[in-house]
Amino acid sequence: MSNVGYKQFCPLAMAAEVLCTRWTMVLLRELMAGSTRFNDLRRGVPKMSPTLLSQRLKDLDAAGIIERRPVPADRNGFEYHLTESGRDLHETVIAMGMWGQKWVESSLSLENLDPSLLMWDMRRNLDPQTLPKHRTVVQFHYHDLPSSKCDWWLVIEPEGDVDLCWADPGFEVDLYVSTDLRTMTAIWMGVTDVKSEADKFEFTGSKKIARDIQIWLGLSPFAVQKKRVP
Repeated sequence: MSNVGYKQFCPLAMAAEVLCTRWTMVLLRELMAGSTRFNDLRRGVPKMSPTLLSQRLKDLDAAGIIERRPVPADRNGFEYHLTESGRDLHETVIAMGMWGQKWVESSLSLENLDPSLLMWDMRRNLDPQTLPKHRTVVQFHYHDLPSSKCDWWLVIEPEGDVDLCWADPGFEVDLYVSTDLRTMTAIWMGVTDVKSEADKFEFTGSKKIARDIQIWLGLSPFAVQKKRVP
């Protein structure tokens, strides 16, 4: 942690010295979402450099908010887990996200489009209960993106495990979804829904999976109320 602080005895000031450094709250969001390995954390904060991620993990470890644990099956591997102190920040992180959802203009949020973060977030919050009881593959095609970033695959196993692929996994695709990134992001954030944006989607494949997309896709954990897209 930096030695430059607020130099106040106020508990809020002391907490801010620990939590209000760049990327720290976003990193805590990822840890609370269940990511424990370095590479998984990177996928949740794709624009954060590996060097800065390493430093923030060290800072949080030093502050007693997380602990680094060796992985027995991986001699050089480590996992990062929230301590009791870190878990106690859950309501704080949720409250900040809810405040942003309510008060930050959706048009501003939708200027920060990121397909890798969107798909990673969708992958870990997907609800497979309405999907077929066999491996289901859904390919998302964002036609407004360059060819290197336009195609993403969600592979949902019968047990509920979900894998995100940015290269063709080689399985038969059950549903092909074509839309633009802004529309998909707005739906994920709860700003609008699939039904309202039907003219911006093209579905090819299983009609049932397409019909139930709003159910199995779910929403961002912060999407508690619907706001109109300007």
